[in-house]
Amino acid sequence: MKLALAFLAAGIMLGAVQARAVELSIVSGDTGNGIKVLREILDRYETKSGNKVDIVVIPPSTTDQFGQYRLWLAAGSSDIDVYQTDVIWAPQLASQLVDLTEATRDVVGEHFPSIIRSQTVNGRLVALPIFTDAPALYYRKDLLDKYGAKVPTTWKELADTAKLVMNKERAAGNRDIWGFVFQGNAYEGLTCNALEWVMSNGGGGIIEPDGTISIDNPKAAAALDTVKGWIGTIAPPGVLAYQEEEARGVWQTGNAVFMRNWPYAYALGNSENSPIKGKFDVAPLPAGEGGRPVATLGGWNLAVSRYSKHPDAAIGLVKFIASREMQKYRTLKTSNLPTIAALYDDPDIARQQPIVPRWKPIFLDAQPRPSATARIKYNEASSQFWTAVHDTISGQGPAADNLADLAARLTRLKGKGW
Repeated sequence: MKLALAFLAAGIMLGAVQARAVELSIVSGDTGNGIKVLREILDRYETKSGNKVDIVVIPPSTTDQFGQYRLWLAAGSSDIDVYQTDVIWAPQLASQLVDLTEATRDVVGEHFPSIIRSQTVNGRLVALPIFTDAPALYYRKDLLDKYGAKVPTTWKELADTAKLVMNKERAAGNRDIWGFVFQGNAYEGLTCNALEWVMSNGGGGIIEPDGTISIDNPKAAAALDTVKGWIGTIAPPGVLAYQEEEARGVWQTGNAVFMRNWPYAYALGNSENSPIKGKFDVAPLPAGEGGRPVATLGGWNLAVSRYSKHPDAAIGLVKFIASREMQKYRTLKTSNLPTIAALYDDPDIARQQPIVPRWKPIFLDAQPRPSATARIKYNEASSQFWTAVHDTISGQGPAADNLADLAARLTRLKGKGW
């Protein structure tokens, strides 16, 4: 009798768990092995919670992602419960995302306060960070050592060193090597690259914190004209179509001396079958003459859709992925930078991904894009900027003319205010 009652109780409990289990969906477009690692994290979540989570995979272009997100949210779609969001999107998507303030009071104190502030709109925390980002200069230390070259600290030094090493390697029979690869496609990634070129040359931040449009100036134009000179000389003509993965593809096959990219490329470059494993290192991005290095602030977060049919479960999923344990797991697998301060002192991370503690000063000094100023108009402003930059570096008009036209368009976009 007791045994029968025990089986009955177990059956009731199992039925209750099954009744509570829900199916969730998370949308993500990621680079490298990001989707694979996310799936591994979700497998752990499923085991712990009993819920099921599907990944809706979309292209890695942040521009394409943002456009698709807006379509889903504008339609009030409940197909997506959790969105993986770029650090710049909070002001533009906030009205259609769940306020996480109360649900995350027990964990927000672990994260860097500046990142939490970046995801807070009108007092509402609309996304919880899972990793932060800041780019650096990847360089082939073996090739620099081979030719007695130093790590460049200015863009001119980079161009000179890239040309020197590239030419000597080609003369030695390495015909496929280029000096420098970066993200030159016309998309949000080019905004990040160009902000670094312009700001490090003293050309301002496109739109200043007080709302002033500052991009039409000689130093900004000079920076872009310099980059135009790289195309086809130290950078392959195809760089005008490169996003993160295309640049990494050239770099990781051993066909570039320098690369500008995000932290994720570090772990992949040192993976078991990588041709450049142990042959490279990273340094802060170069500066313009007399300027200072600038790295654009990136980073990714998780937000819960207002239209989710399971908001409580979705919030639980977000907190699980953003937790210290899962951030550590992601960092060990991908070299993504954690947003939890304590992890920069974690001995396992220091041993397995030694670049992460070294990257902390770069991230802490990173420059945000003007999304907090332009707010809901940022996406259009950025699109106008990267178009003007792409036109310039691809030879469609001089930088001074393109930036003057850009300033006029941004002025019209601003109207009476951002």
